[in-house]
Amino acid sequence: MGEAISVRPVAGPPGPGRQNHRVPVHEITDPDDDRIADYRALTDVELRTRWEPPHGLFIAEGELVLRRALRAGYPARSYLVDAKRVDQLADLDTGEAPVYAATQDVLQRATGFHVHRGVLASFRRKPLPSAAEVLDAARRVVVLEDVNNHTNLGAIFRAVAALGVDAVLLSPTCADPLYRRSVRVSMGEVFAIPYAKLDPWPDALAQVRAAGFTVLAMTPAPDAVPIQRLDAAQRARAALLMGAEGAGLTRAAMAASDVRVVIPMRRGVDSLNVAAATAVACWELGRDDPL
Repeated sequence: MGEAISVRPVAGPPGPGRQNHRVPVHEITDPDDDRIADYRALTDVELRTRWEPPHGLFIAEGELVLRRALRAGYPARSYLVDAKRVDQLADLDTGEAPVYAATQDVLQRATGFHVHRGVLASFRRKPLPSAAEVLDAARRVVVLEDVNNHTNLGAIFRAVAALGVDAVLLSPTCADPLYRRSVRVSMGEVFAIPYAKLDPWPDALAQVRAAGFTVLAMTPAPDAVPIQRLDAAQRARAALLMGAEGAGLTRAAMAASDVRVVIPMRRGVDSLNVAAATAVACWELGRDDPL
C-alpha cells in the first residue's frame, strides 16, 4: 500500500475555465491491489465483457478520451496513471474519484499491456435510452447487425459523429460500444452519439420504419441501387443498415429493409471494410446538408 502523495500544478497559467489545484494521488505498488480491480486484465475481451456491463462500468484510455467522457456527463469511479504523468490531471476536477499512480511495470502487470498513453480512467455507465427515444430525436441513423469487432465499431461511431448522422441502433449481437478499444478508436465519439439496442431482431426494424425512416440495406449485390441514385425522399429520413465484416447482412435483415443499396466499386473490388463503407455511405447521404 502506498502513501497518498499530491500532484504539483501544471506549469504556466491555466486555460479558459480551468483552475490548477493539487490532486491527491495514491501510489500503487502491487498490481493485485484491490483498489485497481477495475483495470485488471484489460486485454482479455471475454473477461472484460463479463465484468464491465454487469458492474456498470467502462474504461477510457488516454487523456483526450477521458476528458470527453467527463464532458459527456459520465461519472468517474477512479483514475489510474503512469506515475511520471500525474501532472496531466493537475487541472482536472476529479471530485470524489480517487487517483492512483504506478510505474509502467506495475501498470503493465495489472492491465496486461503497455499503457503507452499513460492515463486510464474507470467510469460509471449511464442508462441507455430506448430505441423509440433515439428514433424520435433523429433524422438519420445507422443500424448495425452483428458488428462485433470493437475496432470497426469504434471507427463507425467516429464516422457517424463526423458525417452528420444522429444516432446508432445496434442488434443484440453487436459488440459493446463502451469497450475500451471501441472507445479509443472512436476518439471518444461514442460519448457524443446516442445509441440504443434494437430488439427483437430483425423484427424491430419495423419500429424504425414506423418512425418514418427508409431502411437502406447496404450490400455488394450487382442489382442493388447505387447509393448516389437514391431520391430525395429516400435520403430524407434514412436508416442505413450495415452488416458484419465479411458476412454482411443476414437474409432476414435484408428482407426487412425497404431498399438495397450499393457503393459502386472499381478495379474488381467487391466491397469495403464495414467502417469504411459506413463512412462513404454517411457522407453520400449527407452531402447536401448545410455544414
